Amino acid sequence: MDIISNLALGFSIALSPWTLMLAVMGCFIGTIVGALPGLGPSNGVAILIPITFTMGLDATAALVLLTSVYYGAMYGGRISSILLNIPGDEPALMTTLDGYPMAKAGRAGDALVISGFASFWGALFATVMLALIAPALSRIAYQFGPAEYFALYLLAFSTLGGIASNNQAKAAFASCVGLGISVIGLDNFSGMPRMTGGNLHLMDGIDFLVAIVGLFAVSEVFFFIEKHGKGGAVGVALGKVTVPWAEIWSTRWTQVRSGIVGFIAGVLPGAGASLGSFLTYMMEKTIAGPNGGFGTGVAKGVAAPEAGNNAAAGGALVPMLTLGVPGSGTTAVLLAVLMTLNITPGPTLFTDRPEVVWGLIASLLIANFVLLAMNVPMVKVFVKVLQVPPALLLPGVTMVSFVGIYSLTGGYFDLLLMIIFGVVGYVFRKMDIPTVPVILGILLGSNMEDALRRAMVLSDGEVTYLFSSPIAVGLWIFAIAGFVAPVFLRGYIKKPQAVTD
Repeated sequence: MDIISNLALGFSIALSPWTLMLAVMGCFIGTIVGALPGLGPSNGVAILIPITFTMGLDATAALVLLTSVYYGAMYGGRISSILLNIPGDEPALMTTLDGYPMAKAGRAGDALVISGFASFWGALFATVMLALIAPALSRIAYQFGPAEYFALYLLAFSTLGGIASNNQAKAAFASCVGLGISVIGLDNFSGMPRMTGGNLHLMDGIDFLVAIVGLFAVSEVFFFIEKHGKGGAVGVALGKVTVPWAEIWSTRWTQVRSGIVGFIAGVLPGAGASLGSFLTYMMEKTIAGPNGGFGTGVAKGVAAPEAGNNAAAGGALVPMLTLGVPGSGTTAVLLAVLMTLNITPGPTLFTDRPEVVWGLIASLLIANFVLLAMNVPMVKVFVKVLQVPPALLLPGVTMVSFVGIYSLTGGYFDLLLMIIFGVVGYVFRKMDIPTVPVILGILLGSNMEDALRRAMVLSDGEVTYLFSSPIAVGLWIFAIAGFVAPVFLRGYIKKPQAVTD
């Protein structure tokens, strides 16, 4: 009965005109962001963070808007994957393998509609499971002490690079950079300044919102200028859009299996939607066998990764809300928003701020139906986004970033820091160094240090205390496995290149 009363509370918030408008607006903006090659949900959410503060949104409204953008971007990523053979983001990578061949065969509309329905099922399943298991997981989290939390943070750092990085050493380097930045400012225990160089602006540390907007949004401007400076055009004509009910029905069990596997992948801290789409595609390809036609343009090859990556996107919210540890790069950005609003994700969130959690869950349930209703009949509108000249798009992104950060901090120094982070993000991307671990280091570095210090105080400096409970040992094992596994999994993935014929 608790879940029914909690959902009733959530829907009383989500169905208010203001919250409903924010959810619809987030879905629309997110789909557009997802359709633009290379932007993805992380950049979309990062760009909109300053707007949420400029609008004066409270925690519930801000989270509803940004998570709707998150879900919408996961939907929209399939558009450029299918029409251009360029993934909108990393999770949409597997969709290109069968989506683009379908488009070249004159079935672009069918591929987009099938992927839309698969995305709907994956996201809906994940949201329902979020409502069912998150409260139970939050109660388990009460058993976590300093040793368990330190191991949990280590697990997040070990796995968040995942298959998105081509080199685990580079992911580890990025994590160290983030951890190094996190110690700038006053020491939490002694109050002494660390690594400030005598600069008063650094006494309070580096604002993680400045780092996020710089590493994601500003670096994307530099990267987009280099890659798409001459404008874009749709690679394959869309043609007539109809709903292929027979093919959608034929993929029903593919969508069910992929939704389950994708959600499990998303719940694992650091695994994220990329692993979800990869696992589901490979699973369905194995089930279909050599005669399944995967890679030649089959409906199941589109439905599997789309259901998987959208289910993983919803699953990634579970560890963020219950443990305070992001399950993906985008949820790391959402975690930063909550911390800025003085909301502490973790086991107490469900009891201290139930309106935030259940308002979010109810809004996501509504957003899924909004996205389905929006993406099928309006797909031709979203396809037009691919033809927006960068000369118009980039100034808008830059303006939002600068005005938003200045409205938050009111100081020029943070604008300079944002530009520096943008340059660093651009250089890191050119060197194939992931930027998400940098953000994670800035976000969780202080908490990880505090957990380690408390563990050492409680054990009188005994290092074995970090392995003193079954939960801690299990997390250490998963952390090591999560760091090593991508080295072997990455060999199975071949990134498709854009085709210009």
